[in-house]
Amino acid sequence: MKPVILAGGSGSRLWPKSRAALPKQFLALTSDRTMLQETIGRLSGTGAEKPIVICNDSHRFLVAEQLRTQNIDHGGILLEPMGRNTAPAIALAALHALKDGNDPVLLVLAADHLIKDNTAFHRAIDKANALAQKDYLVTFGIVPDVAHTGYGYIKAGKPAADGMLVEEFVEKPDLDTATKYVASQQYFWNSGMFMFKASRYVEELEKFQPDILNACRAAVDSESKDLDFIRIDPDTFKQCPDDSIDYAVMEKTKMAAMVPLDAGWSDVGSWSSLWETADRKDENGNVVIGDAILEGVNNSYINAEERLIAVIGLDDVVVVETKDAVMVAHKEKVQEIKKVVNKLKQEKRPEFEFHREVFRPWGSYDSIDNGARFQVKRISVKPGEKLSVQMHHHRAEHWIVVSGTAKVTVGETTKLVTENESVYIPIGDVHALENPGKIPLELIEVQSGAYLGEDDIVRFSDRYGRTN
Repeated sequence: MKPVILAGGSGSRLWPKSRAALPKQFLALTSDRTMLQETIGRLSGTGAEKPIVICNDSHRFLVAEQLRTQNIDHGGILLEPMGRNTAPAIALAALHALKDGNDPVLLVLAADHLIKDNTAFHRAIDKANALAQKDYLVTFGIVPDVAHTGYGYIKAGKPAADGMLVEEFVEKPDLDTATKYVASQQYFWNSGMFMFKASRYVEELEKFQPDILNACRAAVDSESKDLDFIRIDPDTFKQCPDDSIDYAVMEKTKMAAMVPLDAGWSDVGSWSSLWETADRKDENGNVVIGDAILEGVNNSYINAEERLIAVIGLDDVVVVETKDAVMVAHKEKVQEIKKVVNKLKQEKRPEFEFHREVFRPWGSYDSIDNGARFQVKRISVKPGEKLSVQMHHHRAEHWIVVSGTAKVTVGETTKLVTENESVYIPIGDVHALENPGKIPLELIEVQSGAYLGEDDIVRFSDRYGRTN
């Protein structure tokens, strides 16, 4: 059994925590581990092989770093040049898994789901594996506890081994229909998790969506290795149709089966779902994360990252604060966050894509102050890492080392800069910054000039493949 972890997606419904450059699967929302780390961690004890992780090219270093910090040995990080939905993503993984002559059973999981009962999850995996060995394409149906209108449903049919055949997939229903579904005990939430042989998925895709399969075959045939990453040809893959596995295969195949799963599952699709699934609520039904003072507040979700939040006389609200944004919503209106995110995108505001603190493969930077013709950043460089050799057309930079030791190159001169020392980089000078030490390098960068955008960088060399 080879896990395939789908780590794409933007997670826009969890803004302002989740953003395009750092979506929810890479955030620690339900524990001290990120959603991706939790997803892979709960496979411990299943006997699964090393997982294949599929992610957007722009998130590759986030994935690699989060696997590294948890000492997770993986079977490759497969990079999608652009999103084409779940059917092509899973096809890439299946074709890649078949290249060595084996035909593993693939356990397809989303990187951003919550599952509380690992024991029940493992039992469901064993049942699904037995069905997959008999050539079924298996999905996991969540046993519903409420009439939820935010999920698609699966109607269970006749028994099959340790599961049941799928009679029908249905779209998200209205409340009356969902209530009838739950009362009938024949319907289950569609989890978006699957299990099948790699070859069986390819066979069914060839039958129902050959254009997807042909495009993915061509892309995998041209794949190349880059560090921990498996790259596929973007020009080939962009020809691939966009479709979900549900529409492309599962709703059409005659071999769809389902295993019920009752394990405290949630797709963590909104801030209200995080309130619902929280293990700890105070005596007034509130979930509080961070520094907050509540007076006369009930059944609310408060998440403070940087500052003290005071909430008074409100019920059923969500308040989420980050370094650069505050979001306040009624719990029943949190789905409307997508409208806010769309406005941010249309107005090309940085809060759509980035947090104030931005993570890079070498470390991170935090824009702590800015004004007319100046910007101040706090920069952290991991031990042994190096920023690209670069220059700027419109800004000069002044670096002050706070802790650690910096190896700084300006033009033809290289020197070590230690705590309480500084160095100046004039406009147009080629320069580089490296941490040669064993501890993180912390420094303050003061930029000054007519234009201070991140796109005013000309890279001459870069160990992470980001040269111009």
